[in-house]
This record gives sequence, C-alpha cells and structure tokens, in this order.
Amino acid sequence: MKRRVVVTGIGAVTSLSLQVEDLWKRILAGESGVHALRLFDTAEYKVRFAGDIYDWSPSDDYFSPKDARRIDRFAQFAMVAGIDAVRDSGMDFSRENPFRCGVILGSGIGGLNEIETQVERLLTKGPEKVSAFTVPKLMVNSASGHVSILYGLRGPNHAIVTACASATNAMGDALKVIQYDEADVMITGGSEAAVTQMGLSGFANMKALSMRNDNPAVASRPFDADRDGFVLAEGAGLLVFEELEHAKARDARIYAEVLGFGASADAGHITKPDAEGVGAAKAISNALANAKLAPEAVDHINAHGTSTPLGDRAETAAMKTVFGEHAYRIGISSTKSQLGHTLGASGGIEIVLTMLALRDQVCPPTINYETPEPGCDLDYTPNEPRERKIAVAMSNSFGFGGHNASILVGQLRDGTA
Repeated sequence: MKRRVVVTGIGAVTSLSLQVEDLWKRILAGESGVHALRLFDTAEYKVRFAGDIYDWSPSDDYFSPKDARRIDRFAQFAMVAGIDAVRDSGMDFSRENPFRCGVILGSGIGGLNEIETQVERLLTKGPEKVSAFTVPKLMVNSASGHVSILYGLRGPNHAIVTACASATNAMGDALKVIQYDEADVMITGGSEAAVTQMGLSGFANMKALSMRNDNPAVASRPFDADRDGFVLAEGAGLLVFEELEHAKARDARIYAEVLGFGASADAGHITKPDAEGVGAAKAISNALANAKLAPEAVDHINAHGTSTPLGDRAETAAMKTVFGEHAYRIGISSTKSQLGHTLGASGGIEIVLTMLALRDQVCPPTINYETPEPGCDLDYTPNEPRERKIAVAMSNSFGFGGHNASILVGQLRDGTA
C-alpha cells in the first residue's frame, strides 16, 4: 500500500514578498508584485516591466557573499526558499538518516543569468576569461545539488525541466519517492530567474508577453477578455514533503496532505496549447484518479491562468471537460494576476498559496478581472478574496513543449489537520 505524504514546511521567494505569511497577506489584499523592470535598462525593449526581485540581497543567515558569487541567481532563490521551508518544518536533518532524505527541484531554464554573463565575457574578453564556475552555475540541477549539500541529504536527488510545469512535475516525483518508500523526507518545488535581457527579449519577440508598459500592475489579467499575454517574473517556491507517520512521530505541524498527482502531454505544438485543453484535462483527471477522488470533491483550484489568450481558454475548456457542471461551483484563482509568471517556479509558489487557501478557508482573488469573455465563464474569484469551505484543492501547471501537470492537496482524511 502506498504511504501517505504530508507537507510540513513551506518557503517562497517572489517579487511581492520574500516571506510566506507576508506574501499571503499581500495576496489576500489584492496587491501586485508587477512593476517597471529595474534589473537592467529597458529603454530599447518592447516590454519594460516584470515581476523582478530588483532588491535581492540575501543575508549571511542564508549564505555568505563568497558563496553567493558561486551560485546562480535561480539557485540562490531555491536555497533561500528551501532554508525557509526547512526552518518552517522544524526538521533537524542531523537526526535523520541522510539516505532517507532527498531533493527534487524543477526549473524551466536554470542559470540563464550565468549564460548571458559568460557569453558576453567570452565575446569581449576572450576564452581565458570565462569563469571556471560557469558550468556549475548554469546547470539546472545546481539548485537541487546545493540544497542537498547544505543539509547533507544523500537520498534521491534530481532536477526536472518541463518548462512551466517543472515545479509541479518535481513535486509529483517527490510524492512518488515517499509513497513507494524510497525516502521519508523530500525537499521539492521549483525556482526560476529568467528576467534577463535575453529572457525578456525572447518571450517578447515571440509575442507571448503583455505589452501594457503604461500600467504594469494591471497587465496580468487571467481569464479577462482584454488579456494580451503573460508577465515575466522570477522567484521560487519550495516545500518539505514528509511521510505521514514520520511527521507525526516528531509532532510536526502539518499544512496539508498531498493526495494525488497527474501528468500528460499535448503532443501538438511546441508552444501553443491544445485548443480544447485535451492534454490538460487528462492531467487533471489523472490526478483525481491517483487520489481516488471524484471530480465533485474539488473545492478550489489555483489555475495555471497565465493571462494568454489561448492558454486561459484551453484551461477553462479542460476544467469543464473534467468537472462538468461542478466546474461552475469551484472557486478558481489565478495568483499569477498578482505575481506574474515565474515559469518553472510557478507550480511551487502556487501550491504554497493553495495550501494557505486550504488552511484559511479562503480563495485568493484573480485581480484585474474586468471584462468576461464568452467561453471563459467559470468562477475566477474576481478581484476580491472569498471565504469558502475547502477540503480539497488543486494546482495546475502547463508548459511549453505540451507538458501538463496537476497536483491535489487536502485536509488529512482522518480529520487531524
């Protein structure tokens, strides 16, 4: 029989806040972390705003300035969110079997900052000036590697790259590792730092981004008829997954039980989602089947909801396919309306917010929702949070390449959480 898995610690790094409880307070207040981009001069760029963490400067409480120079920005985000999650969990890894504890993290791109820095150095100063730390900094698995080294964790350790589904796929793997008794504790989630000159230019030139330079705070508007693209952002969301009896034995505080996970592929187009959301629907239904839950059990969904014309329409179609008439009774939120799209980190950040919604029995708002679109006619919790009874909640993540992933969390089924 599969073992049960719970979440005992959470951490998040976002443009709105670097602390989970403060982030949640700001989310419920409808604040936006999207603003004029400050990481670099955008005068010559089509898009001049983002959800960038322009004042990033982690204290020595996380790692030293010397260590920071050897770790790419995306991995720094992962380490800070991971350290916060471990502290939140109360876990003392010195008391654990290191071979029963591991790390699985996702990132869509990895060390893009380092790639840009070293390419410029190569072209302007020559090959001898390329840093010896280039490869260890840019590798997508550097984040999971650094977190495991920090705590001496010698169990399962790998990185997942499935574009914007990366963090959710990573959590799905971490869930299975514990369920099938390969580990007792896993640090999981995702991190991304793609708000760079090349990252911004690439997404803008493929016409994926909103062009609302005059009013960035209202640019991310999932499911609204006037949406015109997503807002690029950066950050991380990491969690401590733990086997239920292991958590109970140390009297850990439990946020939620991880009930099920599902994945699928569109196998249609490298960037465009299936118009009817067929692949997305399969990931959602697979998660429900994995959790042995009927569609009617789901009370809240943190939607992928990126604010792209095609994506929001396809996700709505997928939810209608799976949930039928019950889709109209689910409280749906897109917190990307406030944080922008953190790509491979989004699933990690959003499952943190999903569990806080479960804890506090409230659906966060989808801000900037003003004009309904025919076909996108579900309850997206427009502009104001709404209290509601939530026993089971879902988070969706869909990525370029046709990757689809959904994860379900809920109150402990024996009623103790």
